Amino acid sequence: MLLLVLTGLAWMMQIMSMMKFLLKYGINLGDFLGMTALMIPFIMSIIVPFVTFIAVIFVYNKLISDNEITVMAASGLSPRQIARPALILATVLTVLNLVLNIWMVPASQAKFYDTQWNLKYGMAHMKLQEASFTDIADGLVVYVDKVSGHDLNQVMLSDTRDEKSPSMIFAEKGKLVTTARGLSLVMTNGSLQAMGDNSITGTFETFDMDLNVEEKEGSTSFKVRRVPTGELLRVVFDAETKKQHKMILAEMCNRFLSPIMNLILTILCVTILLRSSLLRRRASFAPVVAVASMAAVMAVYMSASNIIGSMTGFCVLSLGLGLLFMVIWFILSKK
Repeated sequence: MLLLVLTGLAWMMQIMSMMKFLLKYGINLGDFLGMTALMIPFIMSIIVPFVTFIAVIFVYNKLISDNEITVMAASGLSPRQIARPALILATVLTVLNLVLNIWMVPASQAKFYDTQWNLKYGMAHMKLQEASFTDIADGLVVYVDKVSGHDLNQVMLSDTRDEKSPSMIFAEKGKLVTTARGLSLVMTNGSLQAMGDNSITGTFETFDMDLNVEEKEGSTSFKVRRVPTGELLRVVFDAETKKQHKMILAEMCNRFLSPIMNLILTILCVTILLRSSLLRRRASFAPVVAVASMAAVMAVYMSASNIIGSMTGFCVLSLGLGLLFMVIWFILSKK
């Protein structure tokens, strides 16, 4: 229930932060919601360890406050046996988190970035209205007399993106096409007027104009979250730059090590709660200590995963998490 609520809240925040796609690019509500829904697997992969911790601390603290843990311990159950349901839950969620991180998140993120690029620069966002002026981009306005699919009749285009050399183009016909550069407008039988240091006036039979020259530069930037896991493992030693290498290592930590935090945070929580509940004077501040310990462990892990710069560092961090789990397990099992 926590997972659904927090995922829904995070999704709503994504919707609010991406409202520009509705306002600027004029896409329909269904496409917009479908695009933002592609972020849900990524959101879930981040918050699963936290909701696992919250659920465990809520249930076990209630058992302690109702003296049920005391009764279980008096009947002969060890702390490890009492902690078993929480560890089973954490194990199941760890597997589900791994499935999310390794397969679902890269696939959904690749689809998300492709959809986002298409809505910005592809034909999907082009909603040209007949006999009206349409702002395609800042400083780029087009007027079309008739629209038939991607075919346009009687086109007038004003390009003031470069204030020093504005231009005006008139054409009998035009056609929207998608190229490797992005969205282009191919016009035929028209005239061109360009002003600036060297004014140009002339006619043309065919003229191809890129509609998003300035904006599409960022569309080819490296998006490590969209890279399939198999390809990510292959390119970890062949990164083009040092920055990309660190991004790949950080993403490997996120995909392979973050799910393990479900187990570590769970065993940390139950160890603190159970050990404090079996004291002669029960520690009422145990939940606060558990939350503080969780915050400290997550802060150290996230800092370490973002600064590692080699596979050696990745292996050291993996061993460190395994050692931490074993130490806490020893403390939990100690009589």
